[in-house]
Amino acid sequence: MSFSDWVNISDPLQNSNSPYGAAENIPYAVGTGLWEIIGGILAWIINMIAPGNGLSTWLISEAVTNALGLILMVVVFFAVIFVVNLTMIWIERKVLGRIMDRRATRIGPLGYLQCLADGLKTFLKEHIMPDKADKKGYMWAVSIVIGSAVLIAGMIPLSPRWFLADYGSGLLIIFAIFAVSPFMILVAGWAQNNKYSLLGGMRAAAQMISYEIPMLLVFAAVVLMAGSFNINDIVQFQMDNTWFIIPQIIGFVVFMVAAVAEAERIPFDLPEAEAELVEGWQTEYGGMKWGLIMLSDYFRGYVACALGAIMFLGGWAIPFVDGLIVPELVFLLKVLLLFFILVWARGTFGRIRTDQILNIGWKVLLPLAVLNLFIVVLLKLGGVY
Repeated sequence: MSFSDWVNISDPLQNSNSPYGAAENIPYAVGTGLWEIIGGILAWIINMIAPGNGLSTWLISEAVTNALGLILMVVVFFAVIFVVNLTMIWIERKVLGRIMDRRATRIGPLGYLQCLADGLKTFLKEHIMPDKADKKGYMWAVSIVIGSAVLIAGMIPLSPRWFLADYGSGLLIIFAIFAVSPFMILVAGWAQNNKYSLLGGMRAAAQMISYEIPMLLVFAAVVLMAGSFNINDIVQFQMDNTWFIIPQIIGFVVFMVAAVAEAERIPFDLPEAEAELVEGWQTEYGGMKWGLIMLSDYFRGYVACALGAIMFLGGWAIPFVDGLIVPELVFLLKVLLLFFILVWARGTFGRIRTDQILNIGWKVLLPLAVLNLFIVVLLKLGGVY
């Protein structure tokens, strides 16, 4: 039996109605197509060794091809997001080096591999757990914080053809997962049996809850204007009309400030206090757990910038340009542009006190978010959008 008898590779780009020239389920199709190649090769080799066996047939069966193709695409998707996060770390180091007028480390081309070297060093460090810590809370709370950040990152599409899930209520689900982090951070701070960690957890939870409410109102304004919770629908509405940053410039500013606070970045990093000897709610976490917490912060930063690009900058669309060849690249460039603004703010502003953080959230951002929602309501009632 020939190899061609074992392999049946479909072209995911055929019979497409998408303006980008690809099927709507291209991640699934590409993953399936890749597994058909891999599974076909393995099945051919197995059949050559043991002709007529059931394993080779099982490898290329529809159920196995669909399941393993989807798993393969998940791995590829998260690999892309992981590389983007490494790029964000590299950008932050290079930009801050310029702002502070100092030479950044140079491991690899332009210092790009420095983060990999830091990750390897962190991985090799010993992990120590406090004797009197609540072990379940200590382990599971931080795992949920890290996992929720990765899960949200995976729910955000890179384009109308590259996504893992296309939920009709995607934006609502993302915000619901966002709301889990404050409580888990509080549990993580309490479980360490360290008063400084507990104070850091309380500060982090208070800060994140304070800024989630203005962010929710901004989400509501975007959904009201687009008429849908679906991310693809929100981007398509902006392609048909105008980017939301124009009518909702106030909402954009509120969202970006709230996103910085949600990611616990300077100037809102007091709960974490990464420049201090006692590092807030993360004090008793060491080794790779601490490294994963740091990586999850960048995942949350990616999520914030990605949502900002989707809700206000047209996602993967460019004005007056239809049928982009690489909408994924356009989207990622917008994400990195917004992240550059966050890094710029980090190098410009100093840390602010807890009372100032809460005052900004409740007394400044909340009224501005309500004002932005009121403007959107007037625009909808007036038939402008």
